[in-house]
Amino acid sequence: MTGKTAAGRYQQLSNARTSVLERARSAAKLTIPSLMPPSGHSESSTLPTPFQGIGARGVNNLASKLLLALLPPNSPFFRLMIDDFTLEKLTQREGMRAEVERGLNKIERALMTEIETTAIRVSAFEALKQLLVAGNVLIYLPPEGGMRVFRLDRYVVKRDPMGNVIEIVTREDISPDMVPEAMKAHVKQKSTSNEKTIELYTHVIRQADKWIIRQEIKGMTVPKSRGSYPLDKCPWIALRFTKIDCEDYGRGYVEEYYGDLLSLEELQKAIVEGSAAAAKVLFLVNPNGTTRMTDIAKAPSGSVRSGNAEDVSVLQLEKFADFQIAFKTIETIQQRLSFAFLLNTAIQRAGERVTAEEIRYMAGELEDALGGVYSILSQEFQLPLVRVIMFRMERQRKIPALPKGVVKPTITTGLEALGRGHDMNKLNLFAGAAVQAAGLPPEVNKADFLTRVGTALGIDMSGLMLSPEQLAQAQQAEMMRQMMDKLGPKGMDILRDQLKPEAQDGTQAQVQ
Repeated sequence: MTGKTAAGRYQQLSNARTSVLERARSAAKLTIPSLMPPSGHSESSTLPTPFQGIGARGVNNLASKLLLALLPPNSPFFRLMIDDFTLEKLTQREGMRAEVERGLNKIERALMTEIETTAIRVSAFEALKQLLVAGNVLIYLPPEGGMRVFRLDRYVVKRDPMGNVIEIVTREDISPDMVPEAMKAHVKQKSTSNEKTIELYTHVIRQADKWIIRQEIKGMTVPKSRGSYPLDKCPWIALRFTKIDCEDYGRGYVEEYYGDLLSLEELQKAIVEGSAAAAKVLFLVNPNGTTRMTDIAKAPSGSVRSGNAEDVSVLQLEKFADFQIAFKTIETIQQRLSFAFLLNTAIQRAGERVTAEEIRYMAGELEDALGGVYSILSQEFQLPLVRVIMFRMERQRKIPALPKGVVKPTITTGLEALGRGHDMNKLNLFAGAAVQAAGLPPEVNKADFLTRVGTALGIDMSGLMLSPEQLAQAQQAEMMRQMMDKLGPKGMDILRDQLKPEAQDGTQAQVQ
């Protein structure tokens, strides 16, 4: 495999990509055509324009929500965690645990500053739109910073049966002026006189415990382009929207709703063309009548002409009932697509009295539908992103080199955030049950009732409810406070003086 040229390997792997690419182009045609233009497209070519705009609106909306969930602004989406055994060794000294956590927090802030200042979010938004439409995208994190995005028609990928990437080949068109001096004679010999661009291939292949990378032009390896990266720190990251075992490419989100989008496109096209035909004003004149056609055509507004009104009529389509059926179908499809793409119109139902709690519930239900998307993106996008940026900053000496295998990044957004939201909902349900427990009859053991409610909700009850001793102390403190409010300071002094002799008599009786 390694003995073949990168160009030959690209052509060989592109055969398996053909059907995937056609599906991506069909999905882009109904949403945002520029995300995956037709074959042979150039900057001067005209792209098709869909008759409906809900596809483009839905892709942009869902990509924005994913971006905010995966890379939230002004807050880290990960934490650097140290394994318990190493942490136990380090924290044997007094105050060492806090010092280790402060050091890791500094590194987290440095990583977030790097992400914020290198405009990674802009490229990440483009990559997420590619994932939604095409289902696949390749991102590259160069050593100088930032992020590059490769569309599906610019790279090929090979995976093992478990879905792990084992080979990537990219193709780029560069200017002949960008060819290294040492290769210009070779490129000139292999090129034709009318070539305005040169194809540059980048071959990324997995070998044992590392990645081998090289670049190639016209079958010749580019000087100083060979390199290697650790297995978990490769700057070339091939993403997919869905994981399908034994397949090299994923499927896009738009493909799952392609039927609705195609139906909406055809219906909207029919409505637009029918409306244009209905808007055309055309007068018909009876050829056997007394009214002349030229009198009607040339008469200015408000003029008087001789003729018979029954000789003149206006052409009408009389398709109102048919259009109504199309409109009803369009509304139904739009509602389904609004739910699919988490549009605001799907959250709030039509009605005068829509409570804020109902809106929050609907929004939560729609957000939960992204749980599967968050799970794959956290493992294949967020974690590799953090590892590569950490590796890059360590080599640039912007952060200290950390011991291998000791500190690991953990994602705290996306699916983790959804989990914390569900924990909050469970606690709110438990609080509501606690309020209701106050009105239960005395035959019911309220403490046992609340314990069973918490267990049924899957809540960790440790420390949540007071023990009998803590409850007695809290009740005694509350009684003293109420007594103090009623008696006042002087009353409390009198009561304290009365209680002293009783306490002394009790002590003497115990001694005897």
